[in-house]
Amino acid sequence: MEYLSELSTQKILVTGGNRGIGRDIAISFAKHQANVVISGRDEATLISTTEMLQKYNRKCTYIKADMQQVESIRNMVDKAYTYLNGLDVVVNNAGINIPKPALEVTEEDWDQIIDTNLKGTFFCAQQAGKYMIAKNKGKIINIVSQMAFVGFRNRSAYCSSKGGAVQLTKALAVEWAPYNIKVNAVAPTFIKTELTNKMFADQSFYDEVLTRIPLGKLAEPSDVTGAVLFLASDMANFITGDTIRVDGGWTAI
Repeated sequence: MEYLSELSTQKILVTGGNRGIGRDIAISFAKHQANVVISGRDEATLISTTEMLQKYNRKCTYIKADMQQVESIRNMVDKAYTYLNGLDVVVNNAGINIPKPALEVTEEDWDQIIDTNLKGTFFCAQQAGKYMIAKNKGKIINIVSQMAFVGFRNRSAYCSSKGGAVQLTKALAVEWAPYNIKVNAVAPTFIKTELTNKMFADQSFYDEVLTRIPLGKLAEPSDVTGAVLFLASDMANFITGDTIRVDGGWTAI
């Protein structure tokens, strides 16, 4: 049997699929001939990424949505379900970070991070769960972070949001197991993307990060995608409530 061949029949929603890790995940699914819907707030990058996806599968499309607005999230999931005529896998990838010392974090900063990374993840899973429960089958994959397991300066709100998302993953996995819905998470370390390039322009920060990763290098988006494809595939059909740490060994120390 060809590995991952089952993905060719899958109907998949990837939030934040217009750039970075989400884009790599969406393109990899499309390469396996899955029908993919991506979402995001920036229409220009949604269009350009969809054009990439359609090179592999013309059925791929996008939906503009705001993960900080519950009604927008519900509409996004409903539209994706209608367009795909089903929903097999949801990848909750959309997320933000506003690095600041804890004493400088404003209420607005806190709300933006928690609303996107935790509240948005929950309500996306909730809306998708309604369809999956009716079908008695589905997979939800939450992209969290190694910061769910370790502390780091200037990331108090971010660590809180990702730690909450790990616990949310466990809670949903237990509650929805009777409906054959598997809920898992992937926790990356720092990834090489256009969004992190500015961060790593600070050479001292870059050097510090590398000293914390036993493998001695940053992860690539494809490293995260590999874990997501595995969890979406039949190879992971008896895994639920777990978090795969794609961190080069950071949290093993």
